Amino acid sequence: MARKYDKITVKKYANRRLYDTSKSSYITLNDISEMIRDGLDFVVVDAKTNEDLTHTVLAQIVLDQESQKPQMFPTEFMRKIIGLYGQGTQSFVPEYLTHAMDSFLKNQEQLQKQFAQPFSNMGKMGGMMPDAEKLAEINRQNMAMFENAMQMFSPFAATEETPEQKDQKIADLEKQLKDLKDKQS
Repeated sequence: MARKYDKITVKKYANRRLYDTSKSSYITLNDISEMIRDGLDFVVVDAKTNEDLTHTVLAQIVLDQESQKPQMFPTEFMRKIIGLYGQGTQSFVPEYLTHAMDSFLKNQEQLQKQFAQPFSNMGKMGGMMPDAEKLAEINRQNMAMFENAMQMFSPFAATEETPEQKDQKIADLEKQLKDLKDKQS
């Protein structure tokens, strides 16, 4: 059985079956989803060619999840992502989205910690106000980051920007992202 820090190899066969080499058994996409939630590191490879298929399998899992309710990705968000293909931003977007998601998850973790703290301060002067302010600030950071991202990446924007304006927007967003990461560290 694989440990949390071992990289698991999953082989995908031509018949679309997935084989977990650490367990010596066939698995499903649901099992791969569970591996992700359990924090296991894995790679999916074509059993014949050894080609890395991890990205494709993960995309299939997202597609399967999005076909169910509730859906995570709003239609407008997906339209904007699709509109970005072929626009020269494909090298920047994955890194940006990864950093944005990391920041979002870190903020969610902080929110959970805030709610998990005992309510021992309720009777004291100020009560829960500092915690409420922290929660509001975390929420503002999340919303600002995603609003800025959507404005920058909107392929349907009414005005055409010059390459210099686009470069400046990218630089500004990178700085905002760095500032947020520094603030959370």
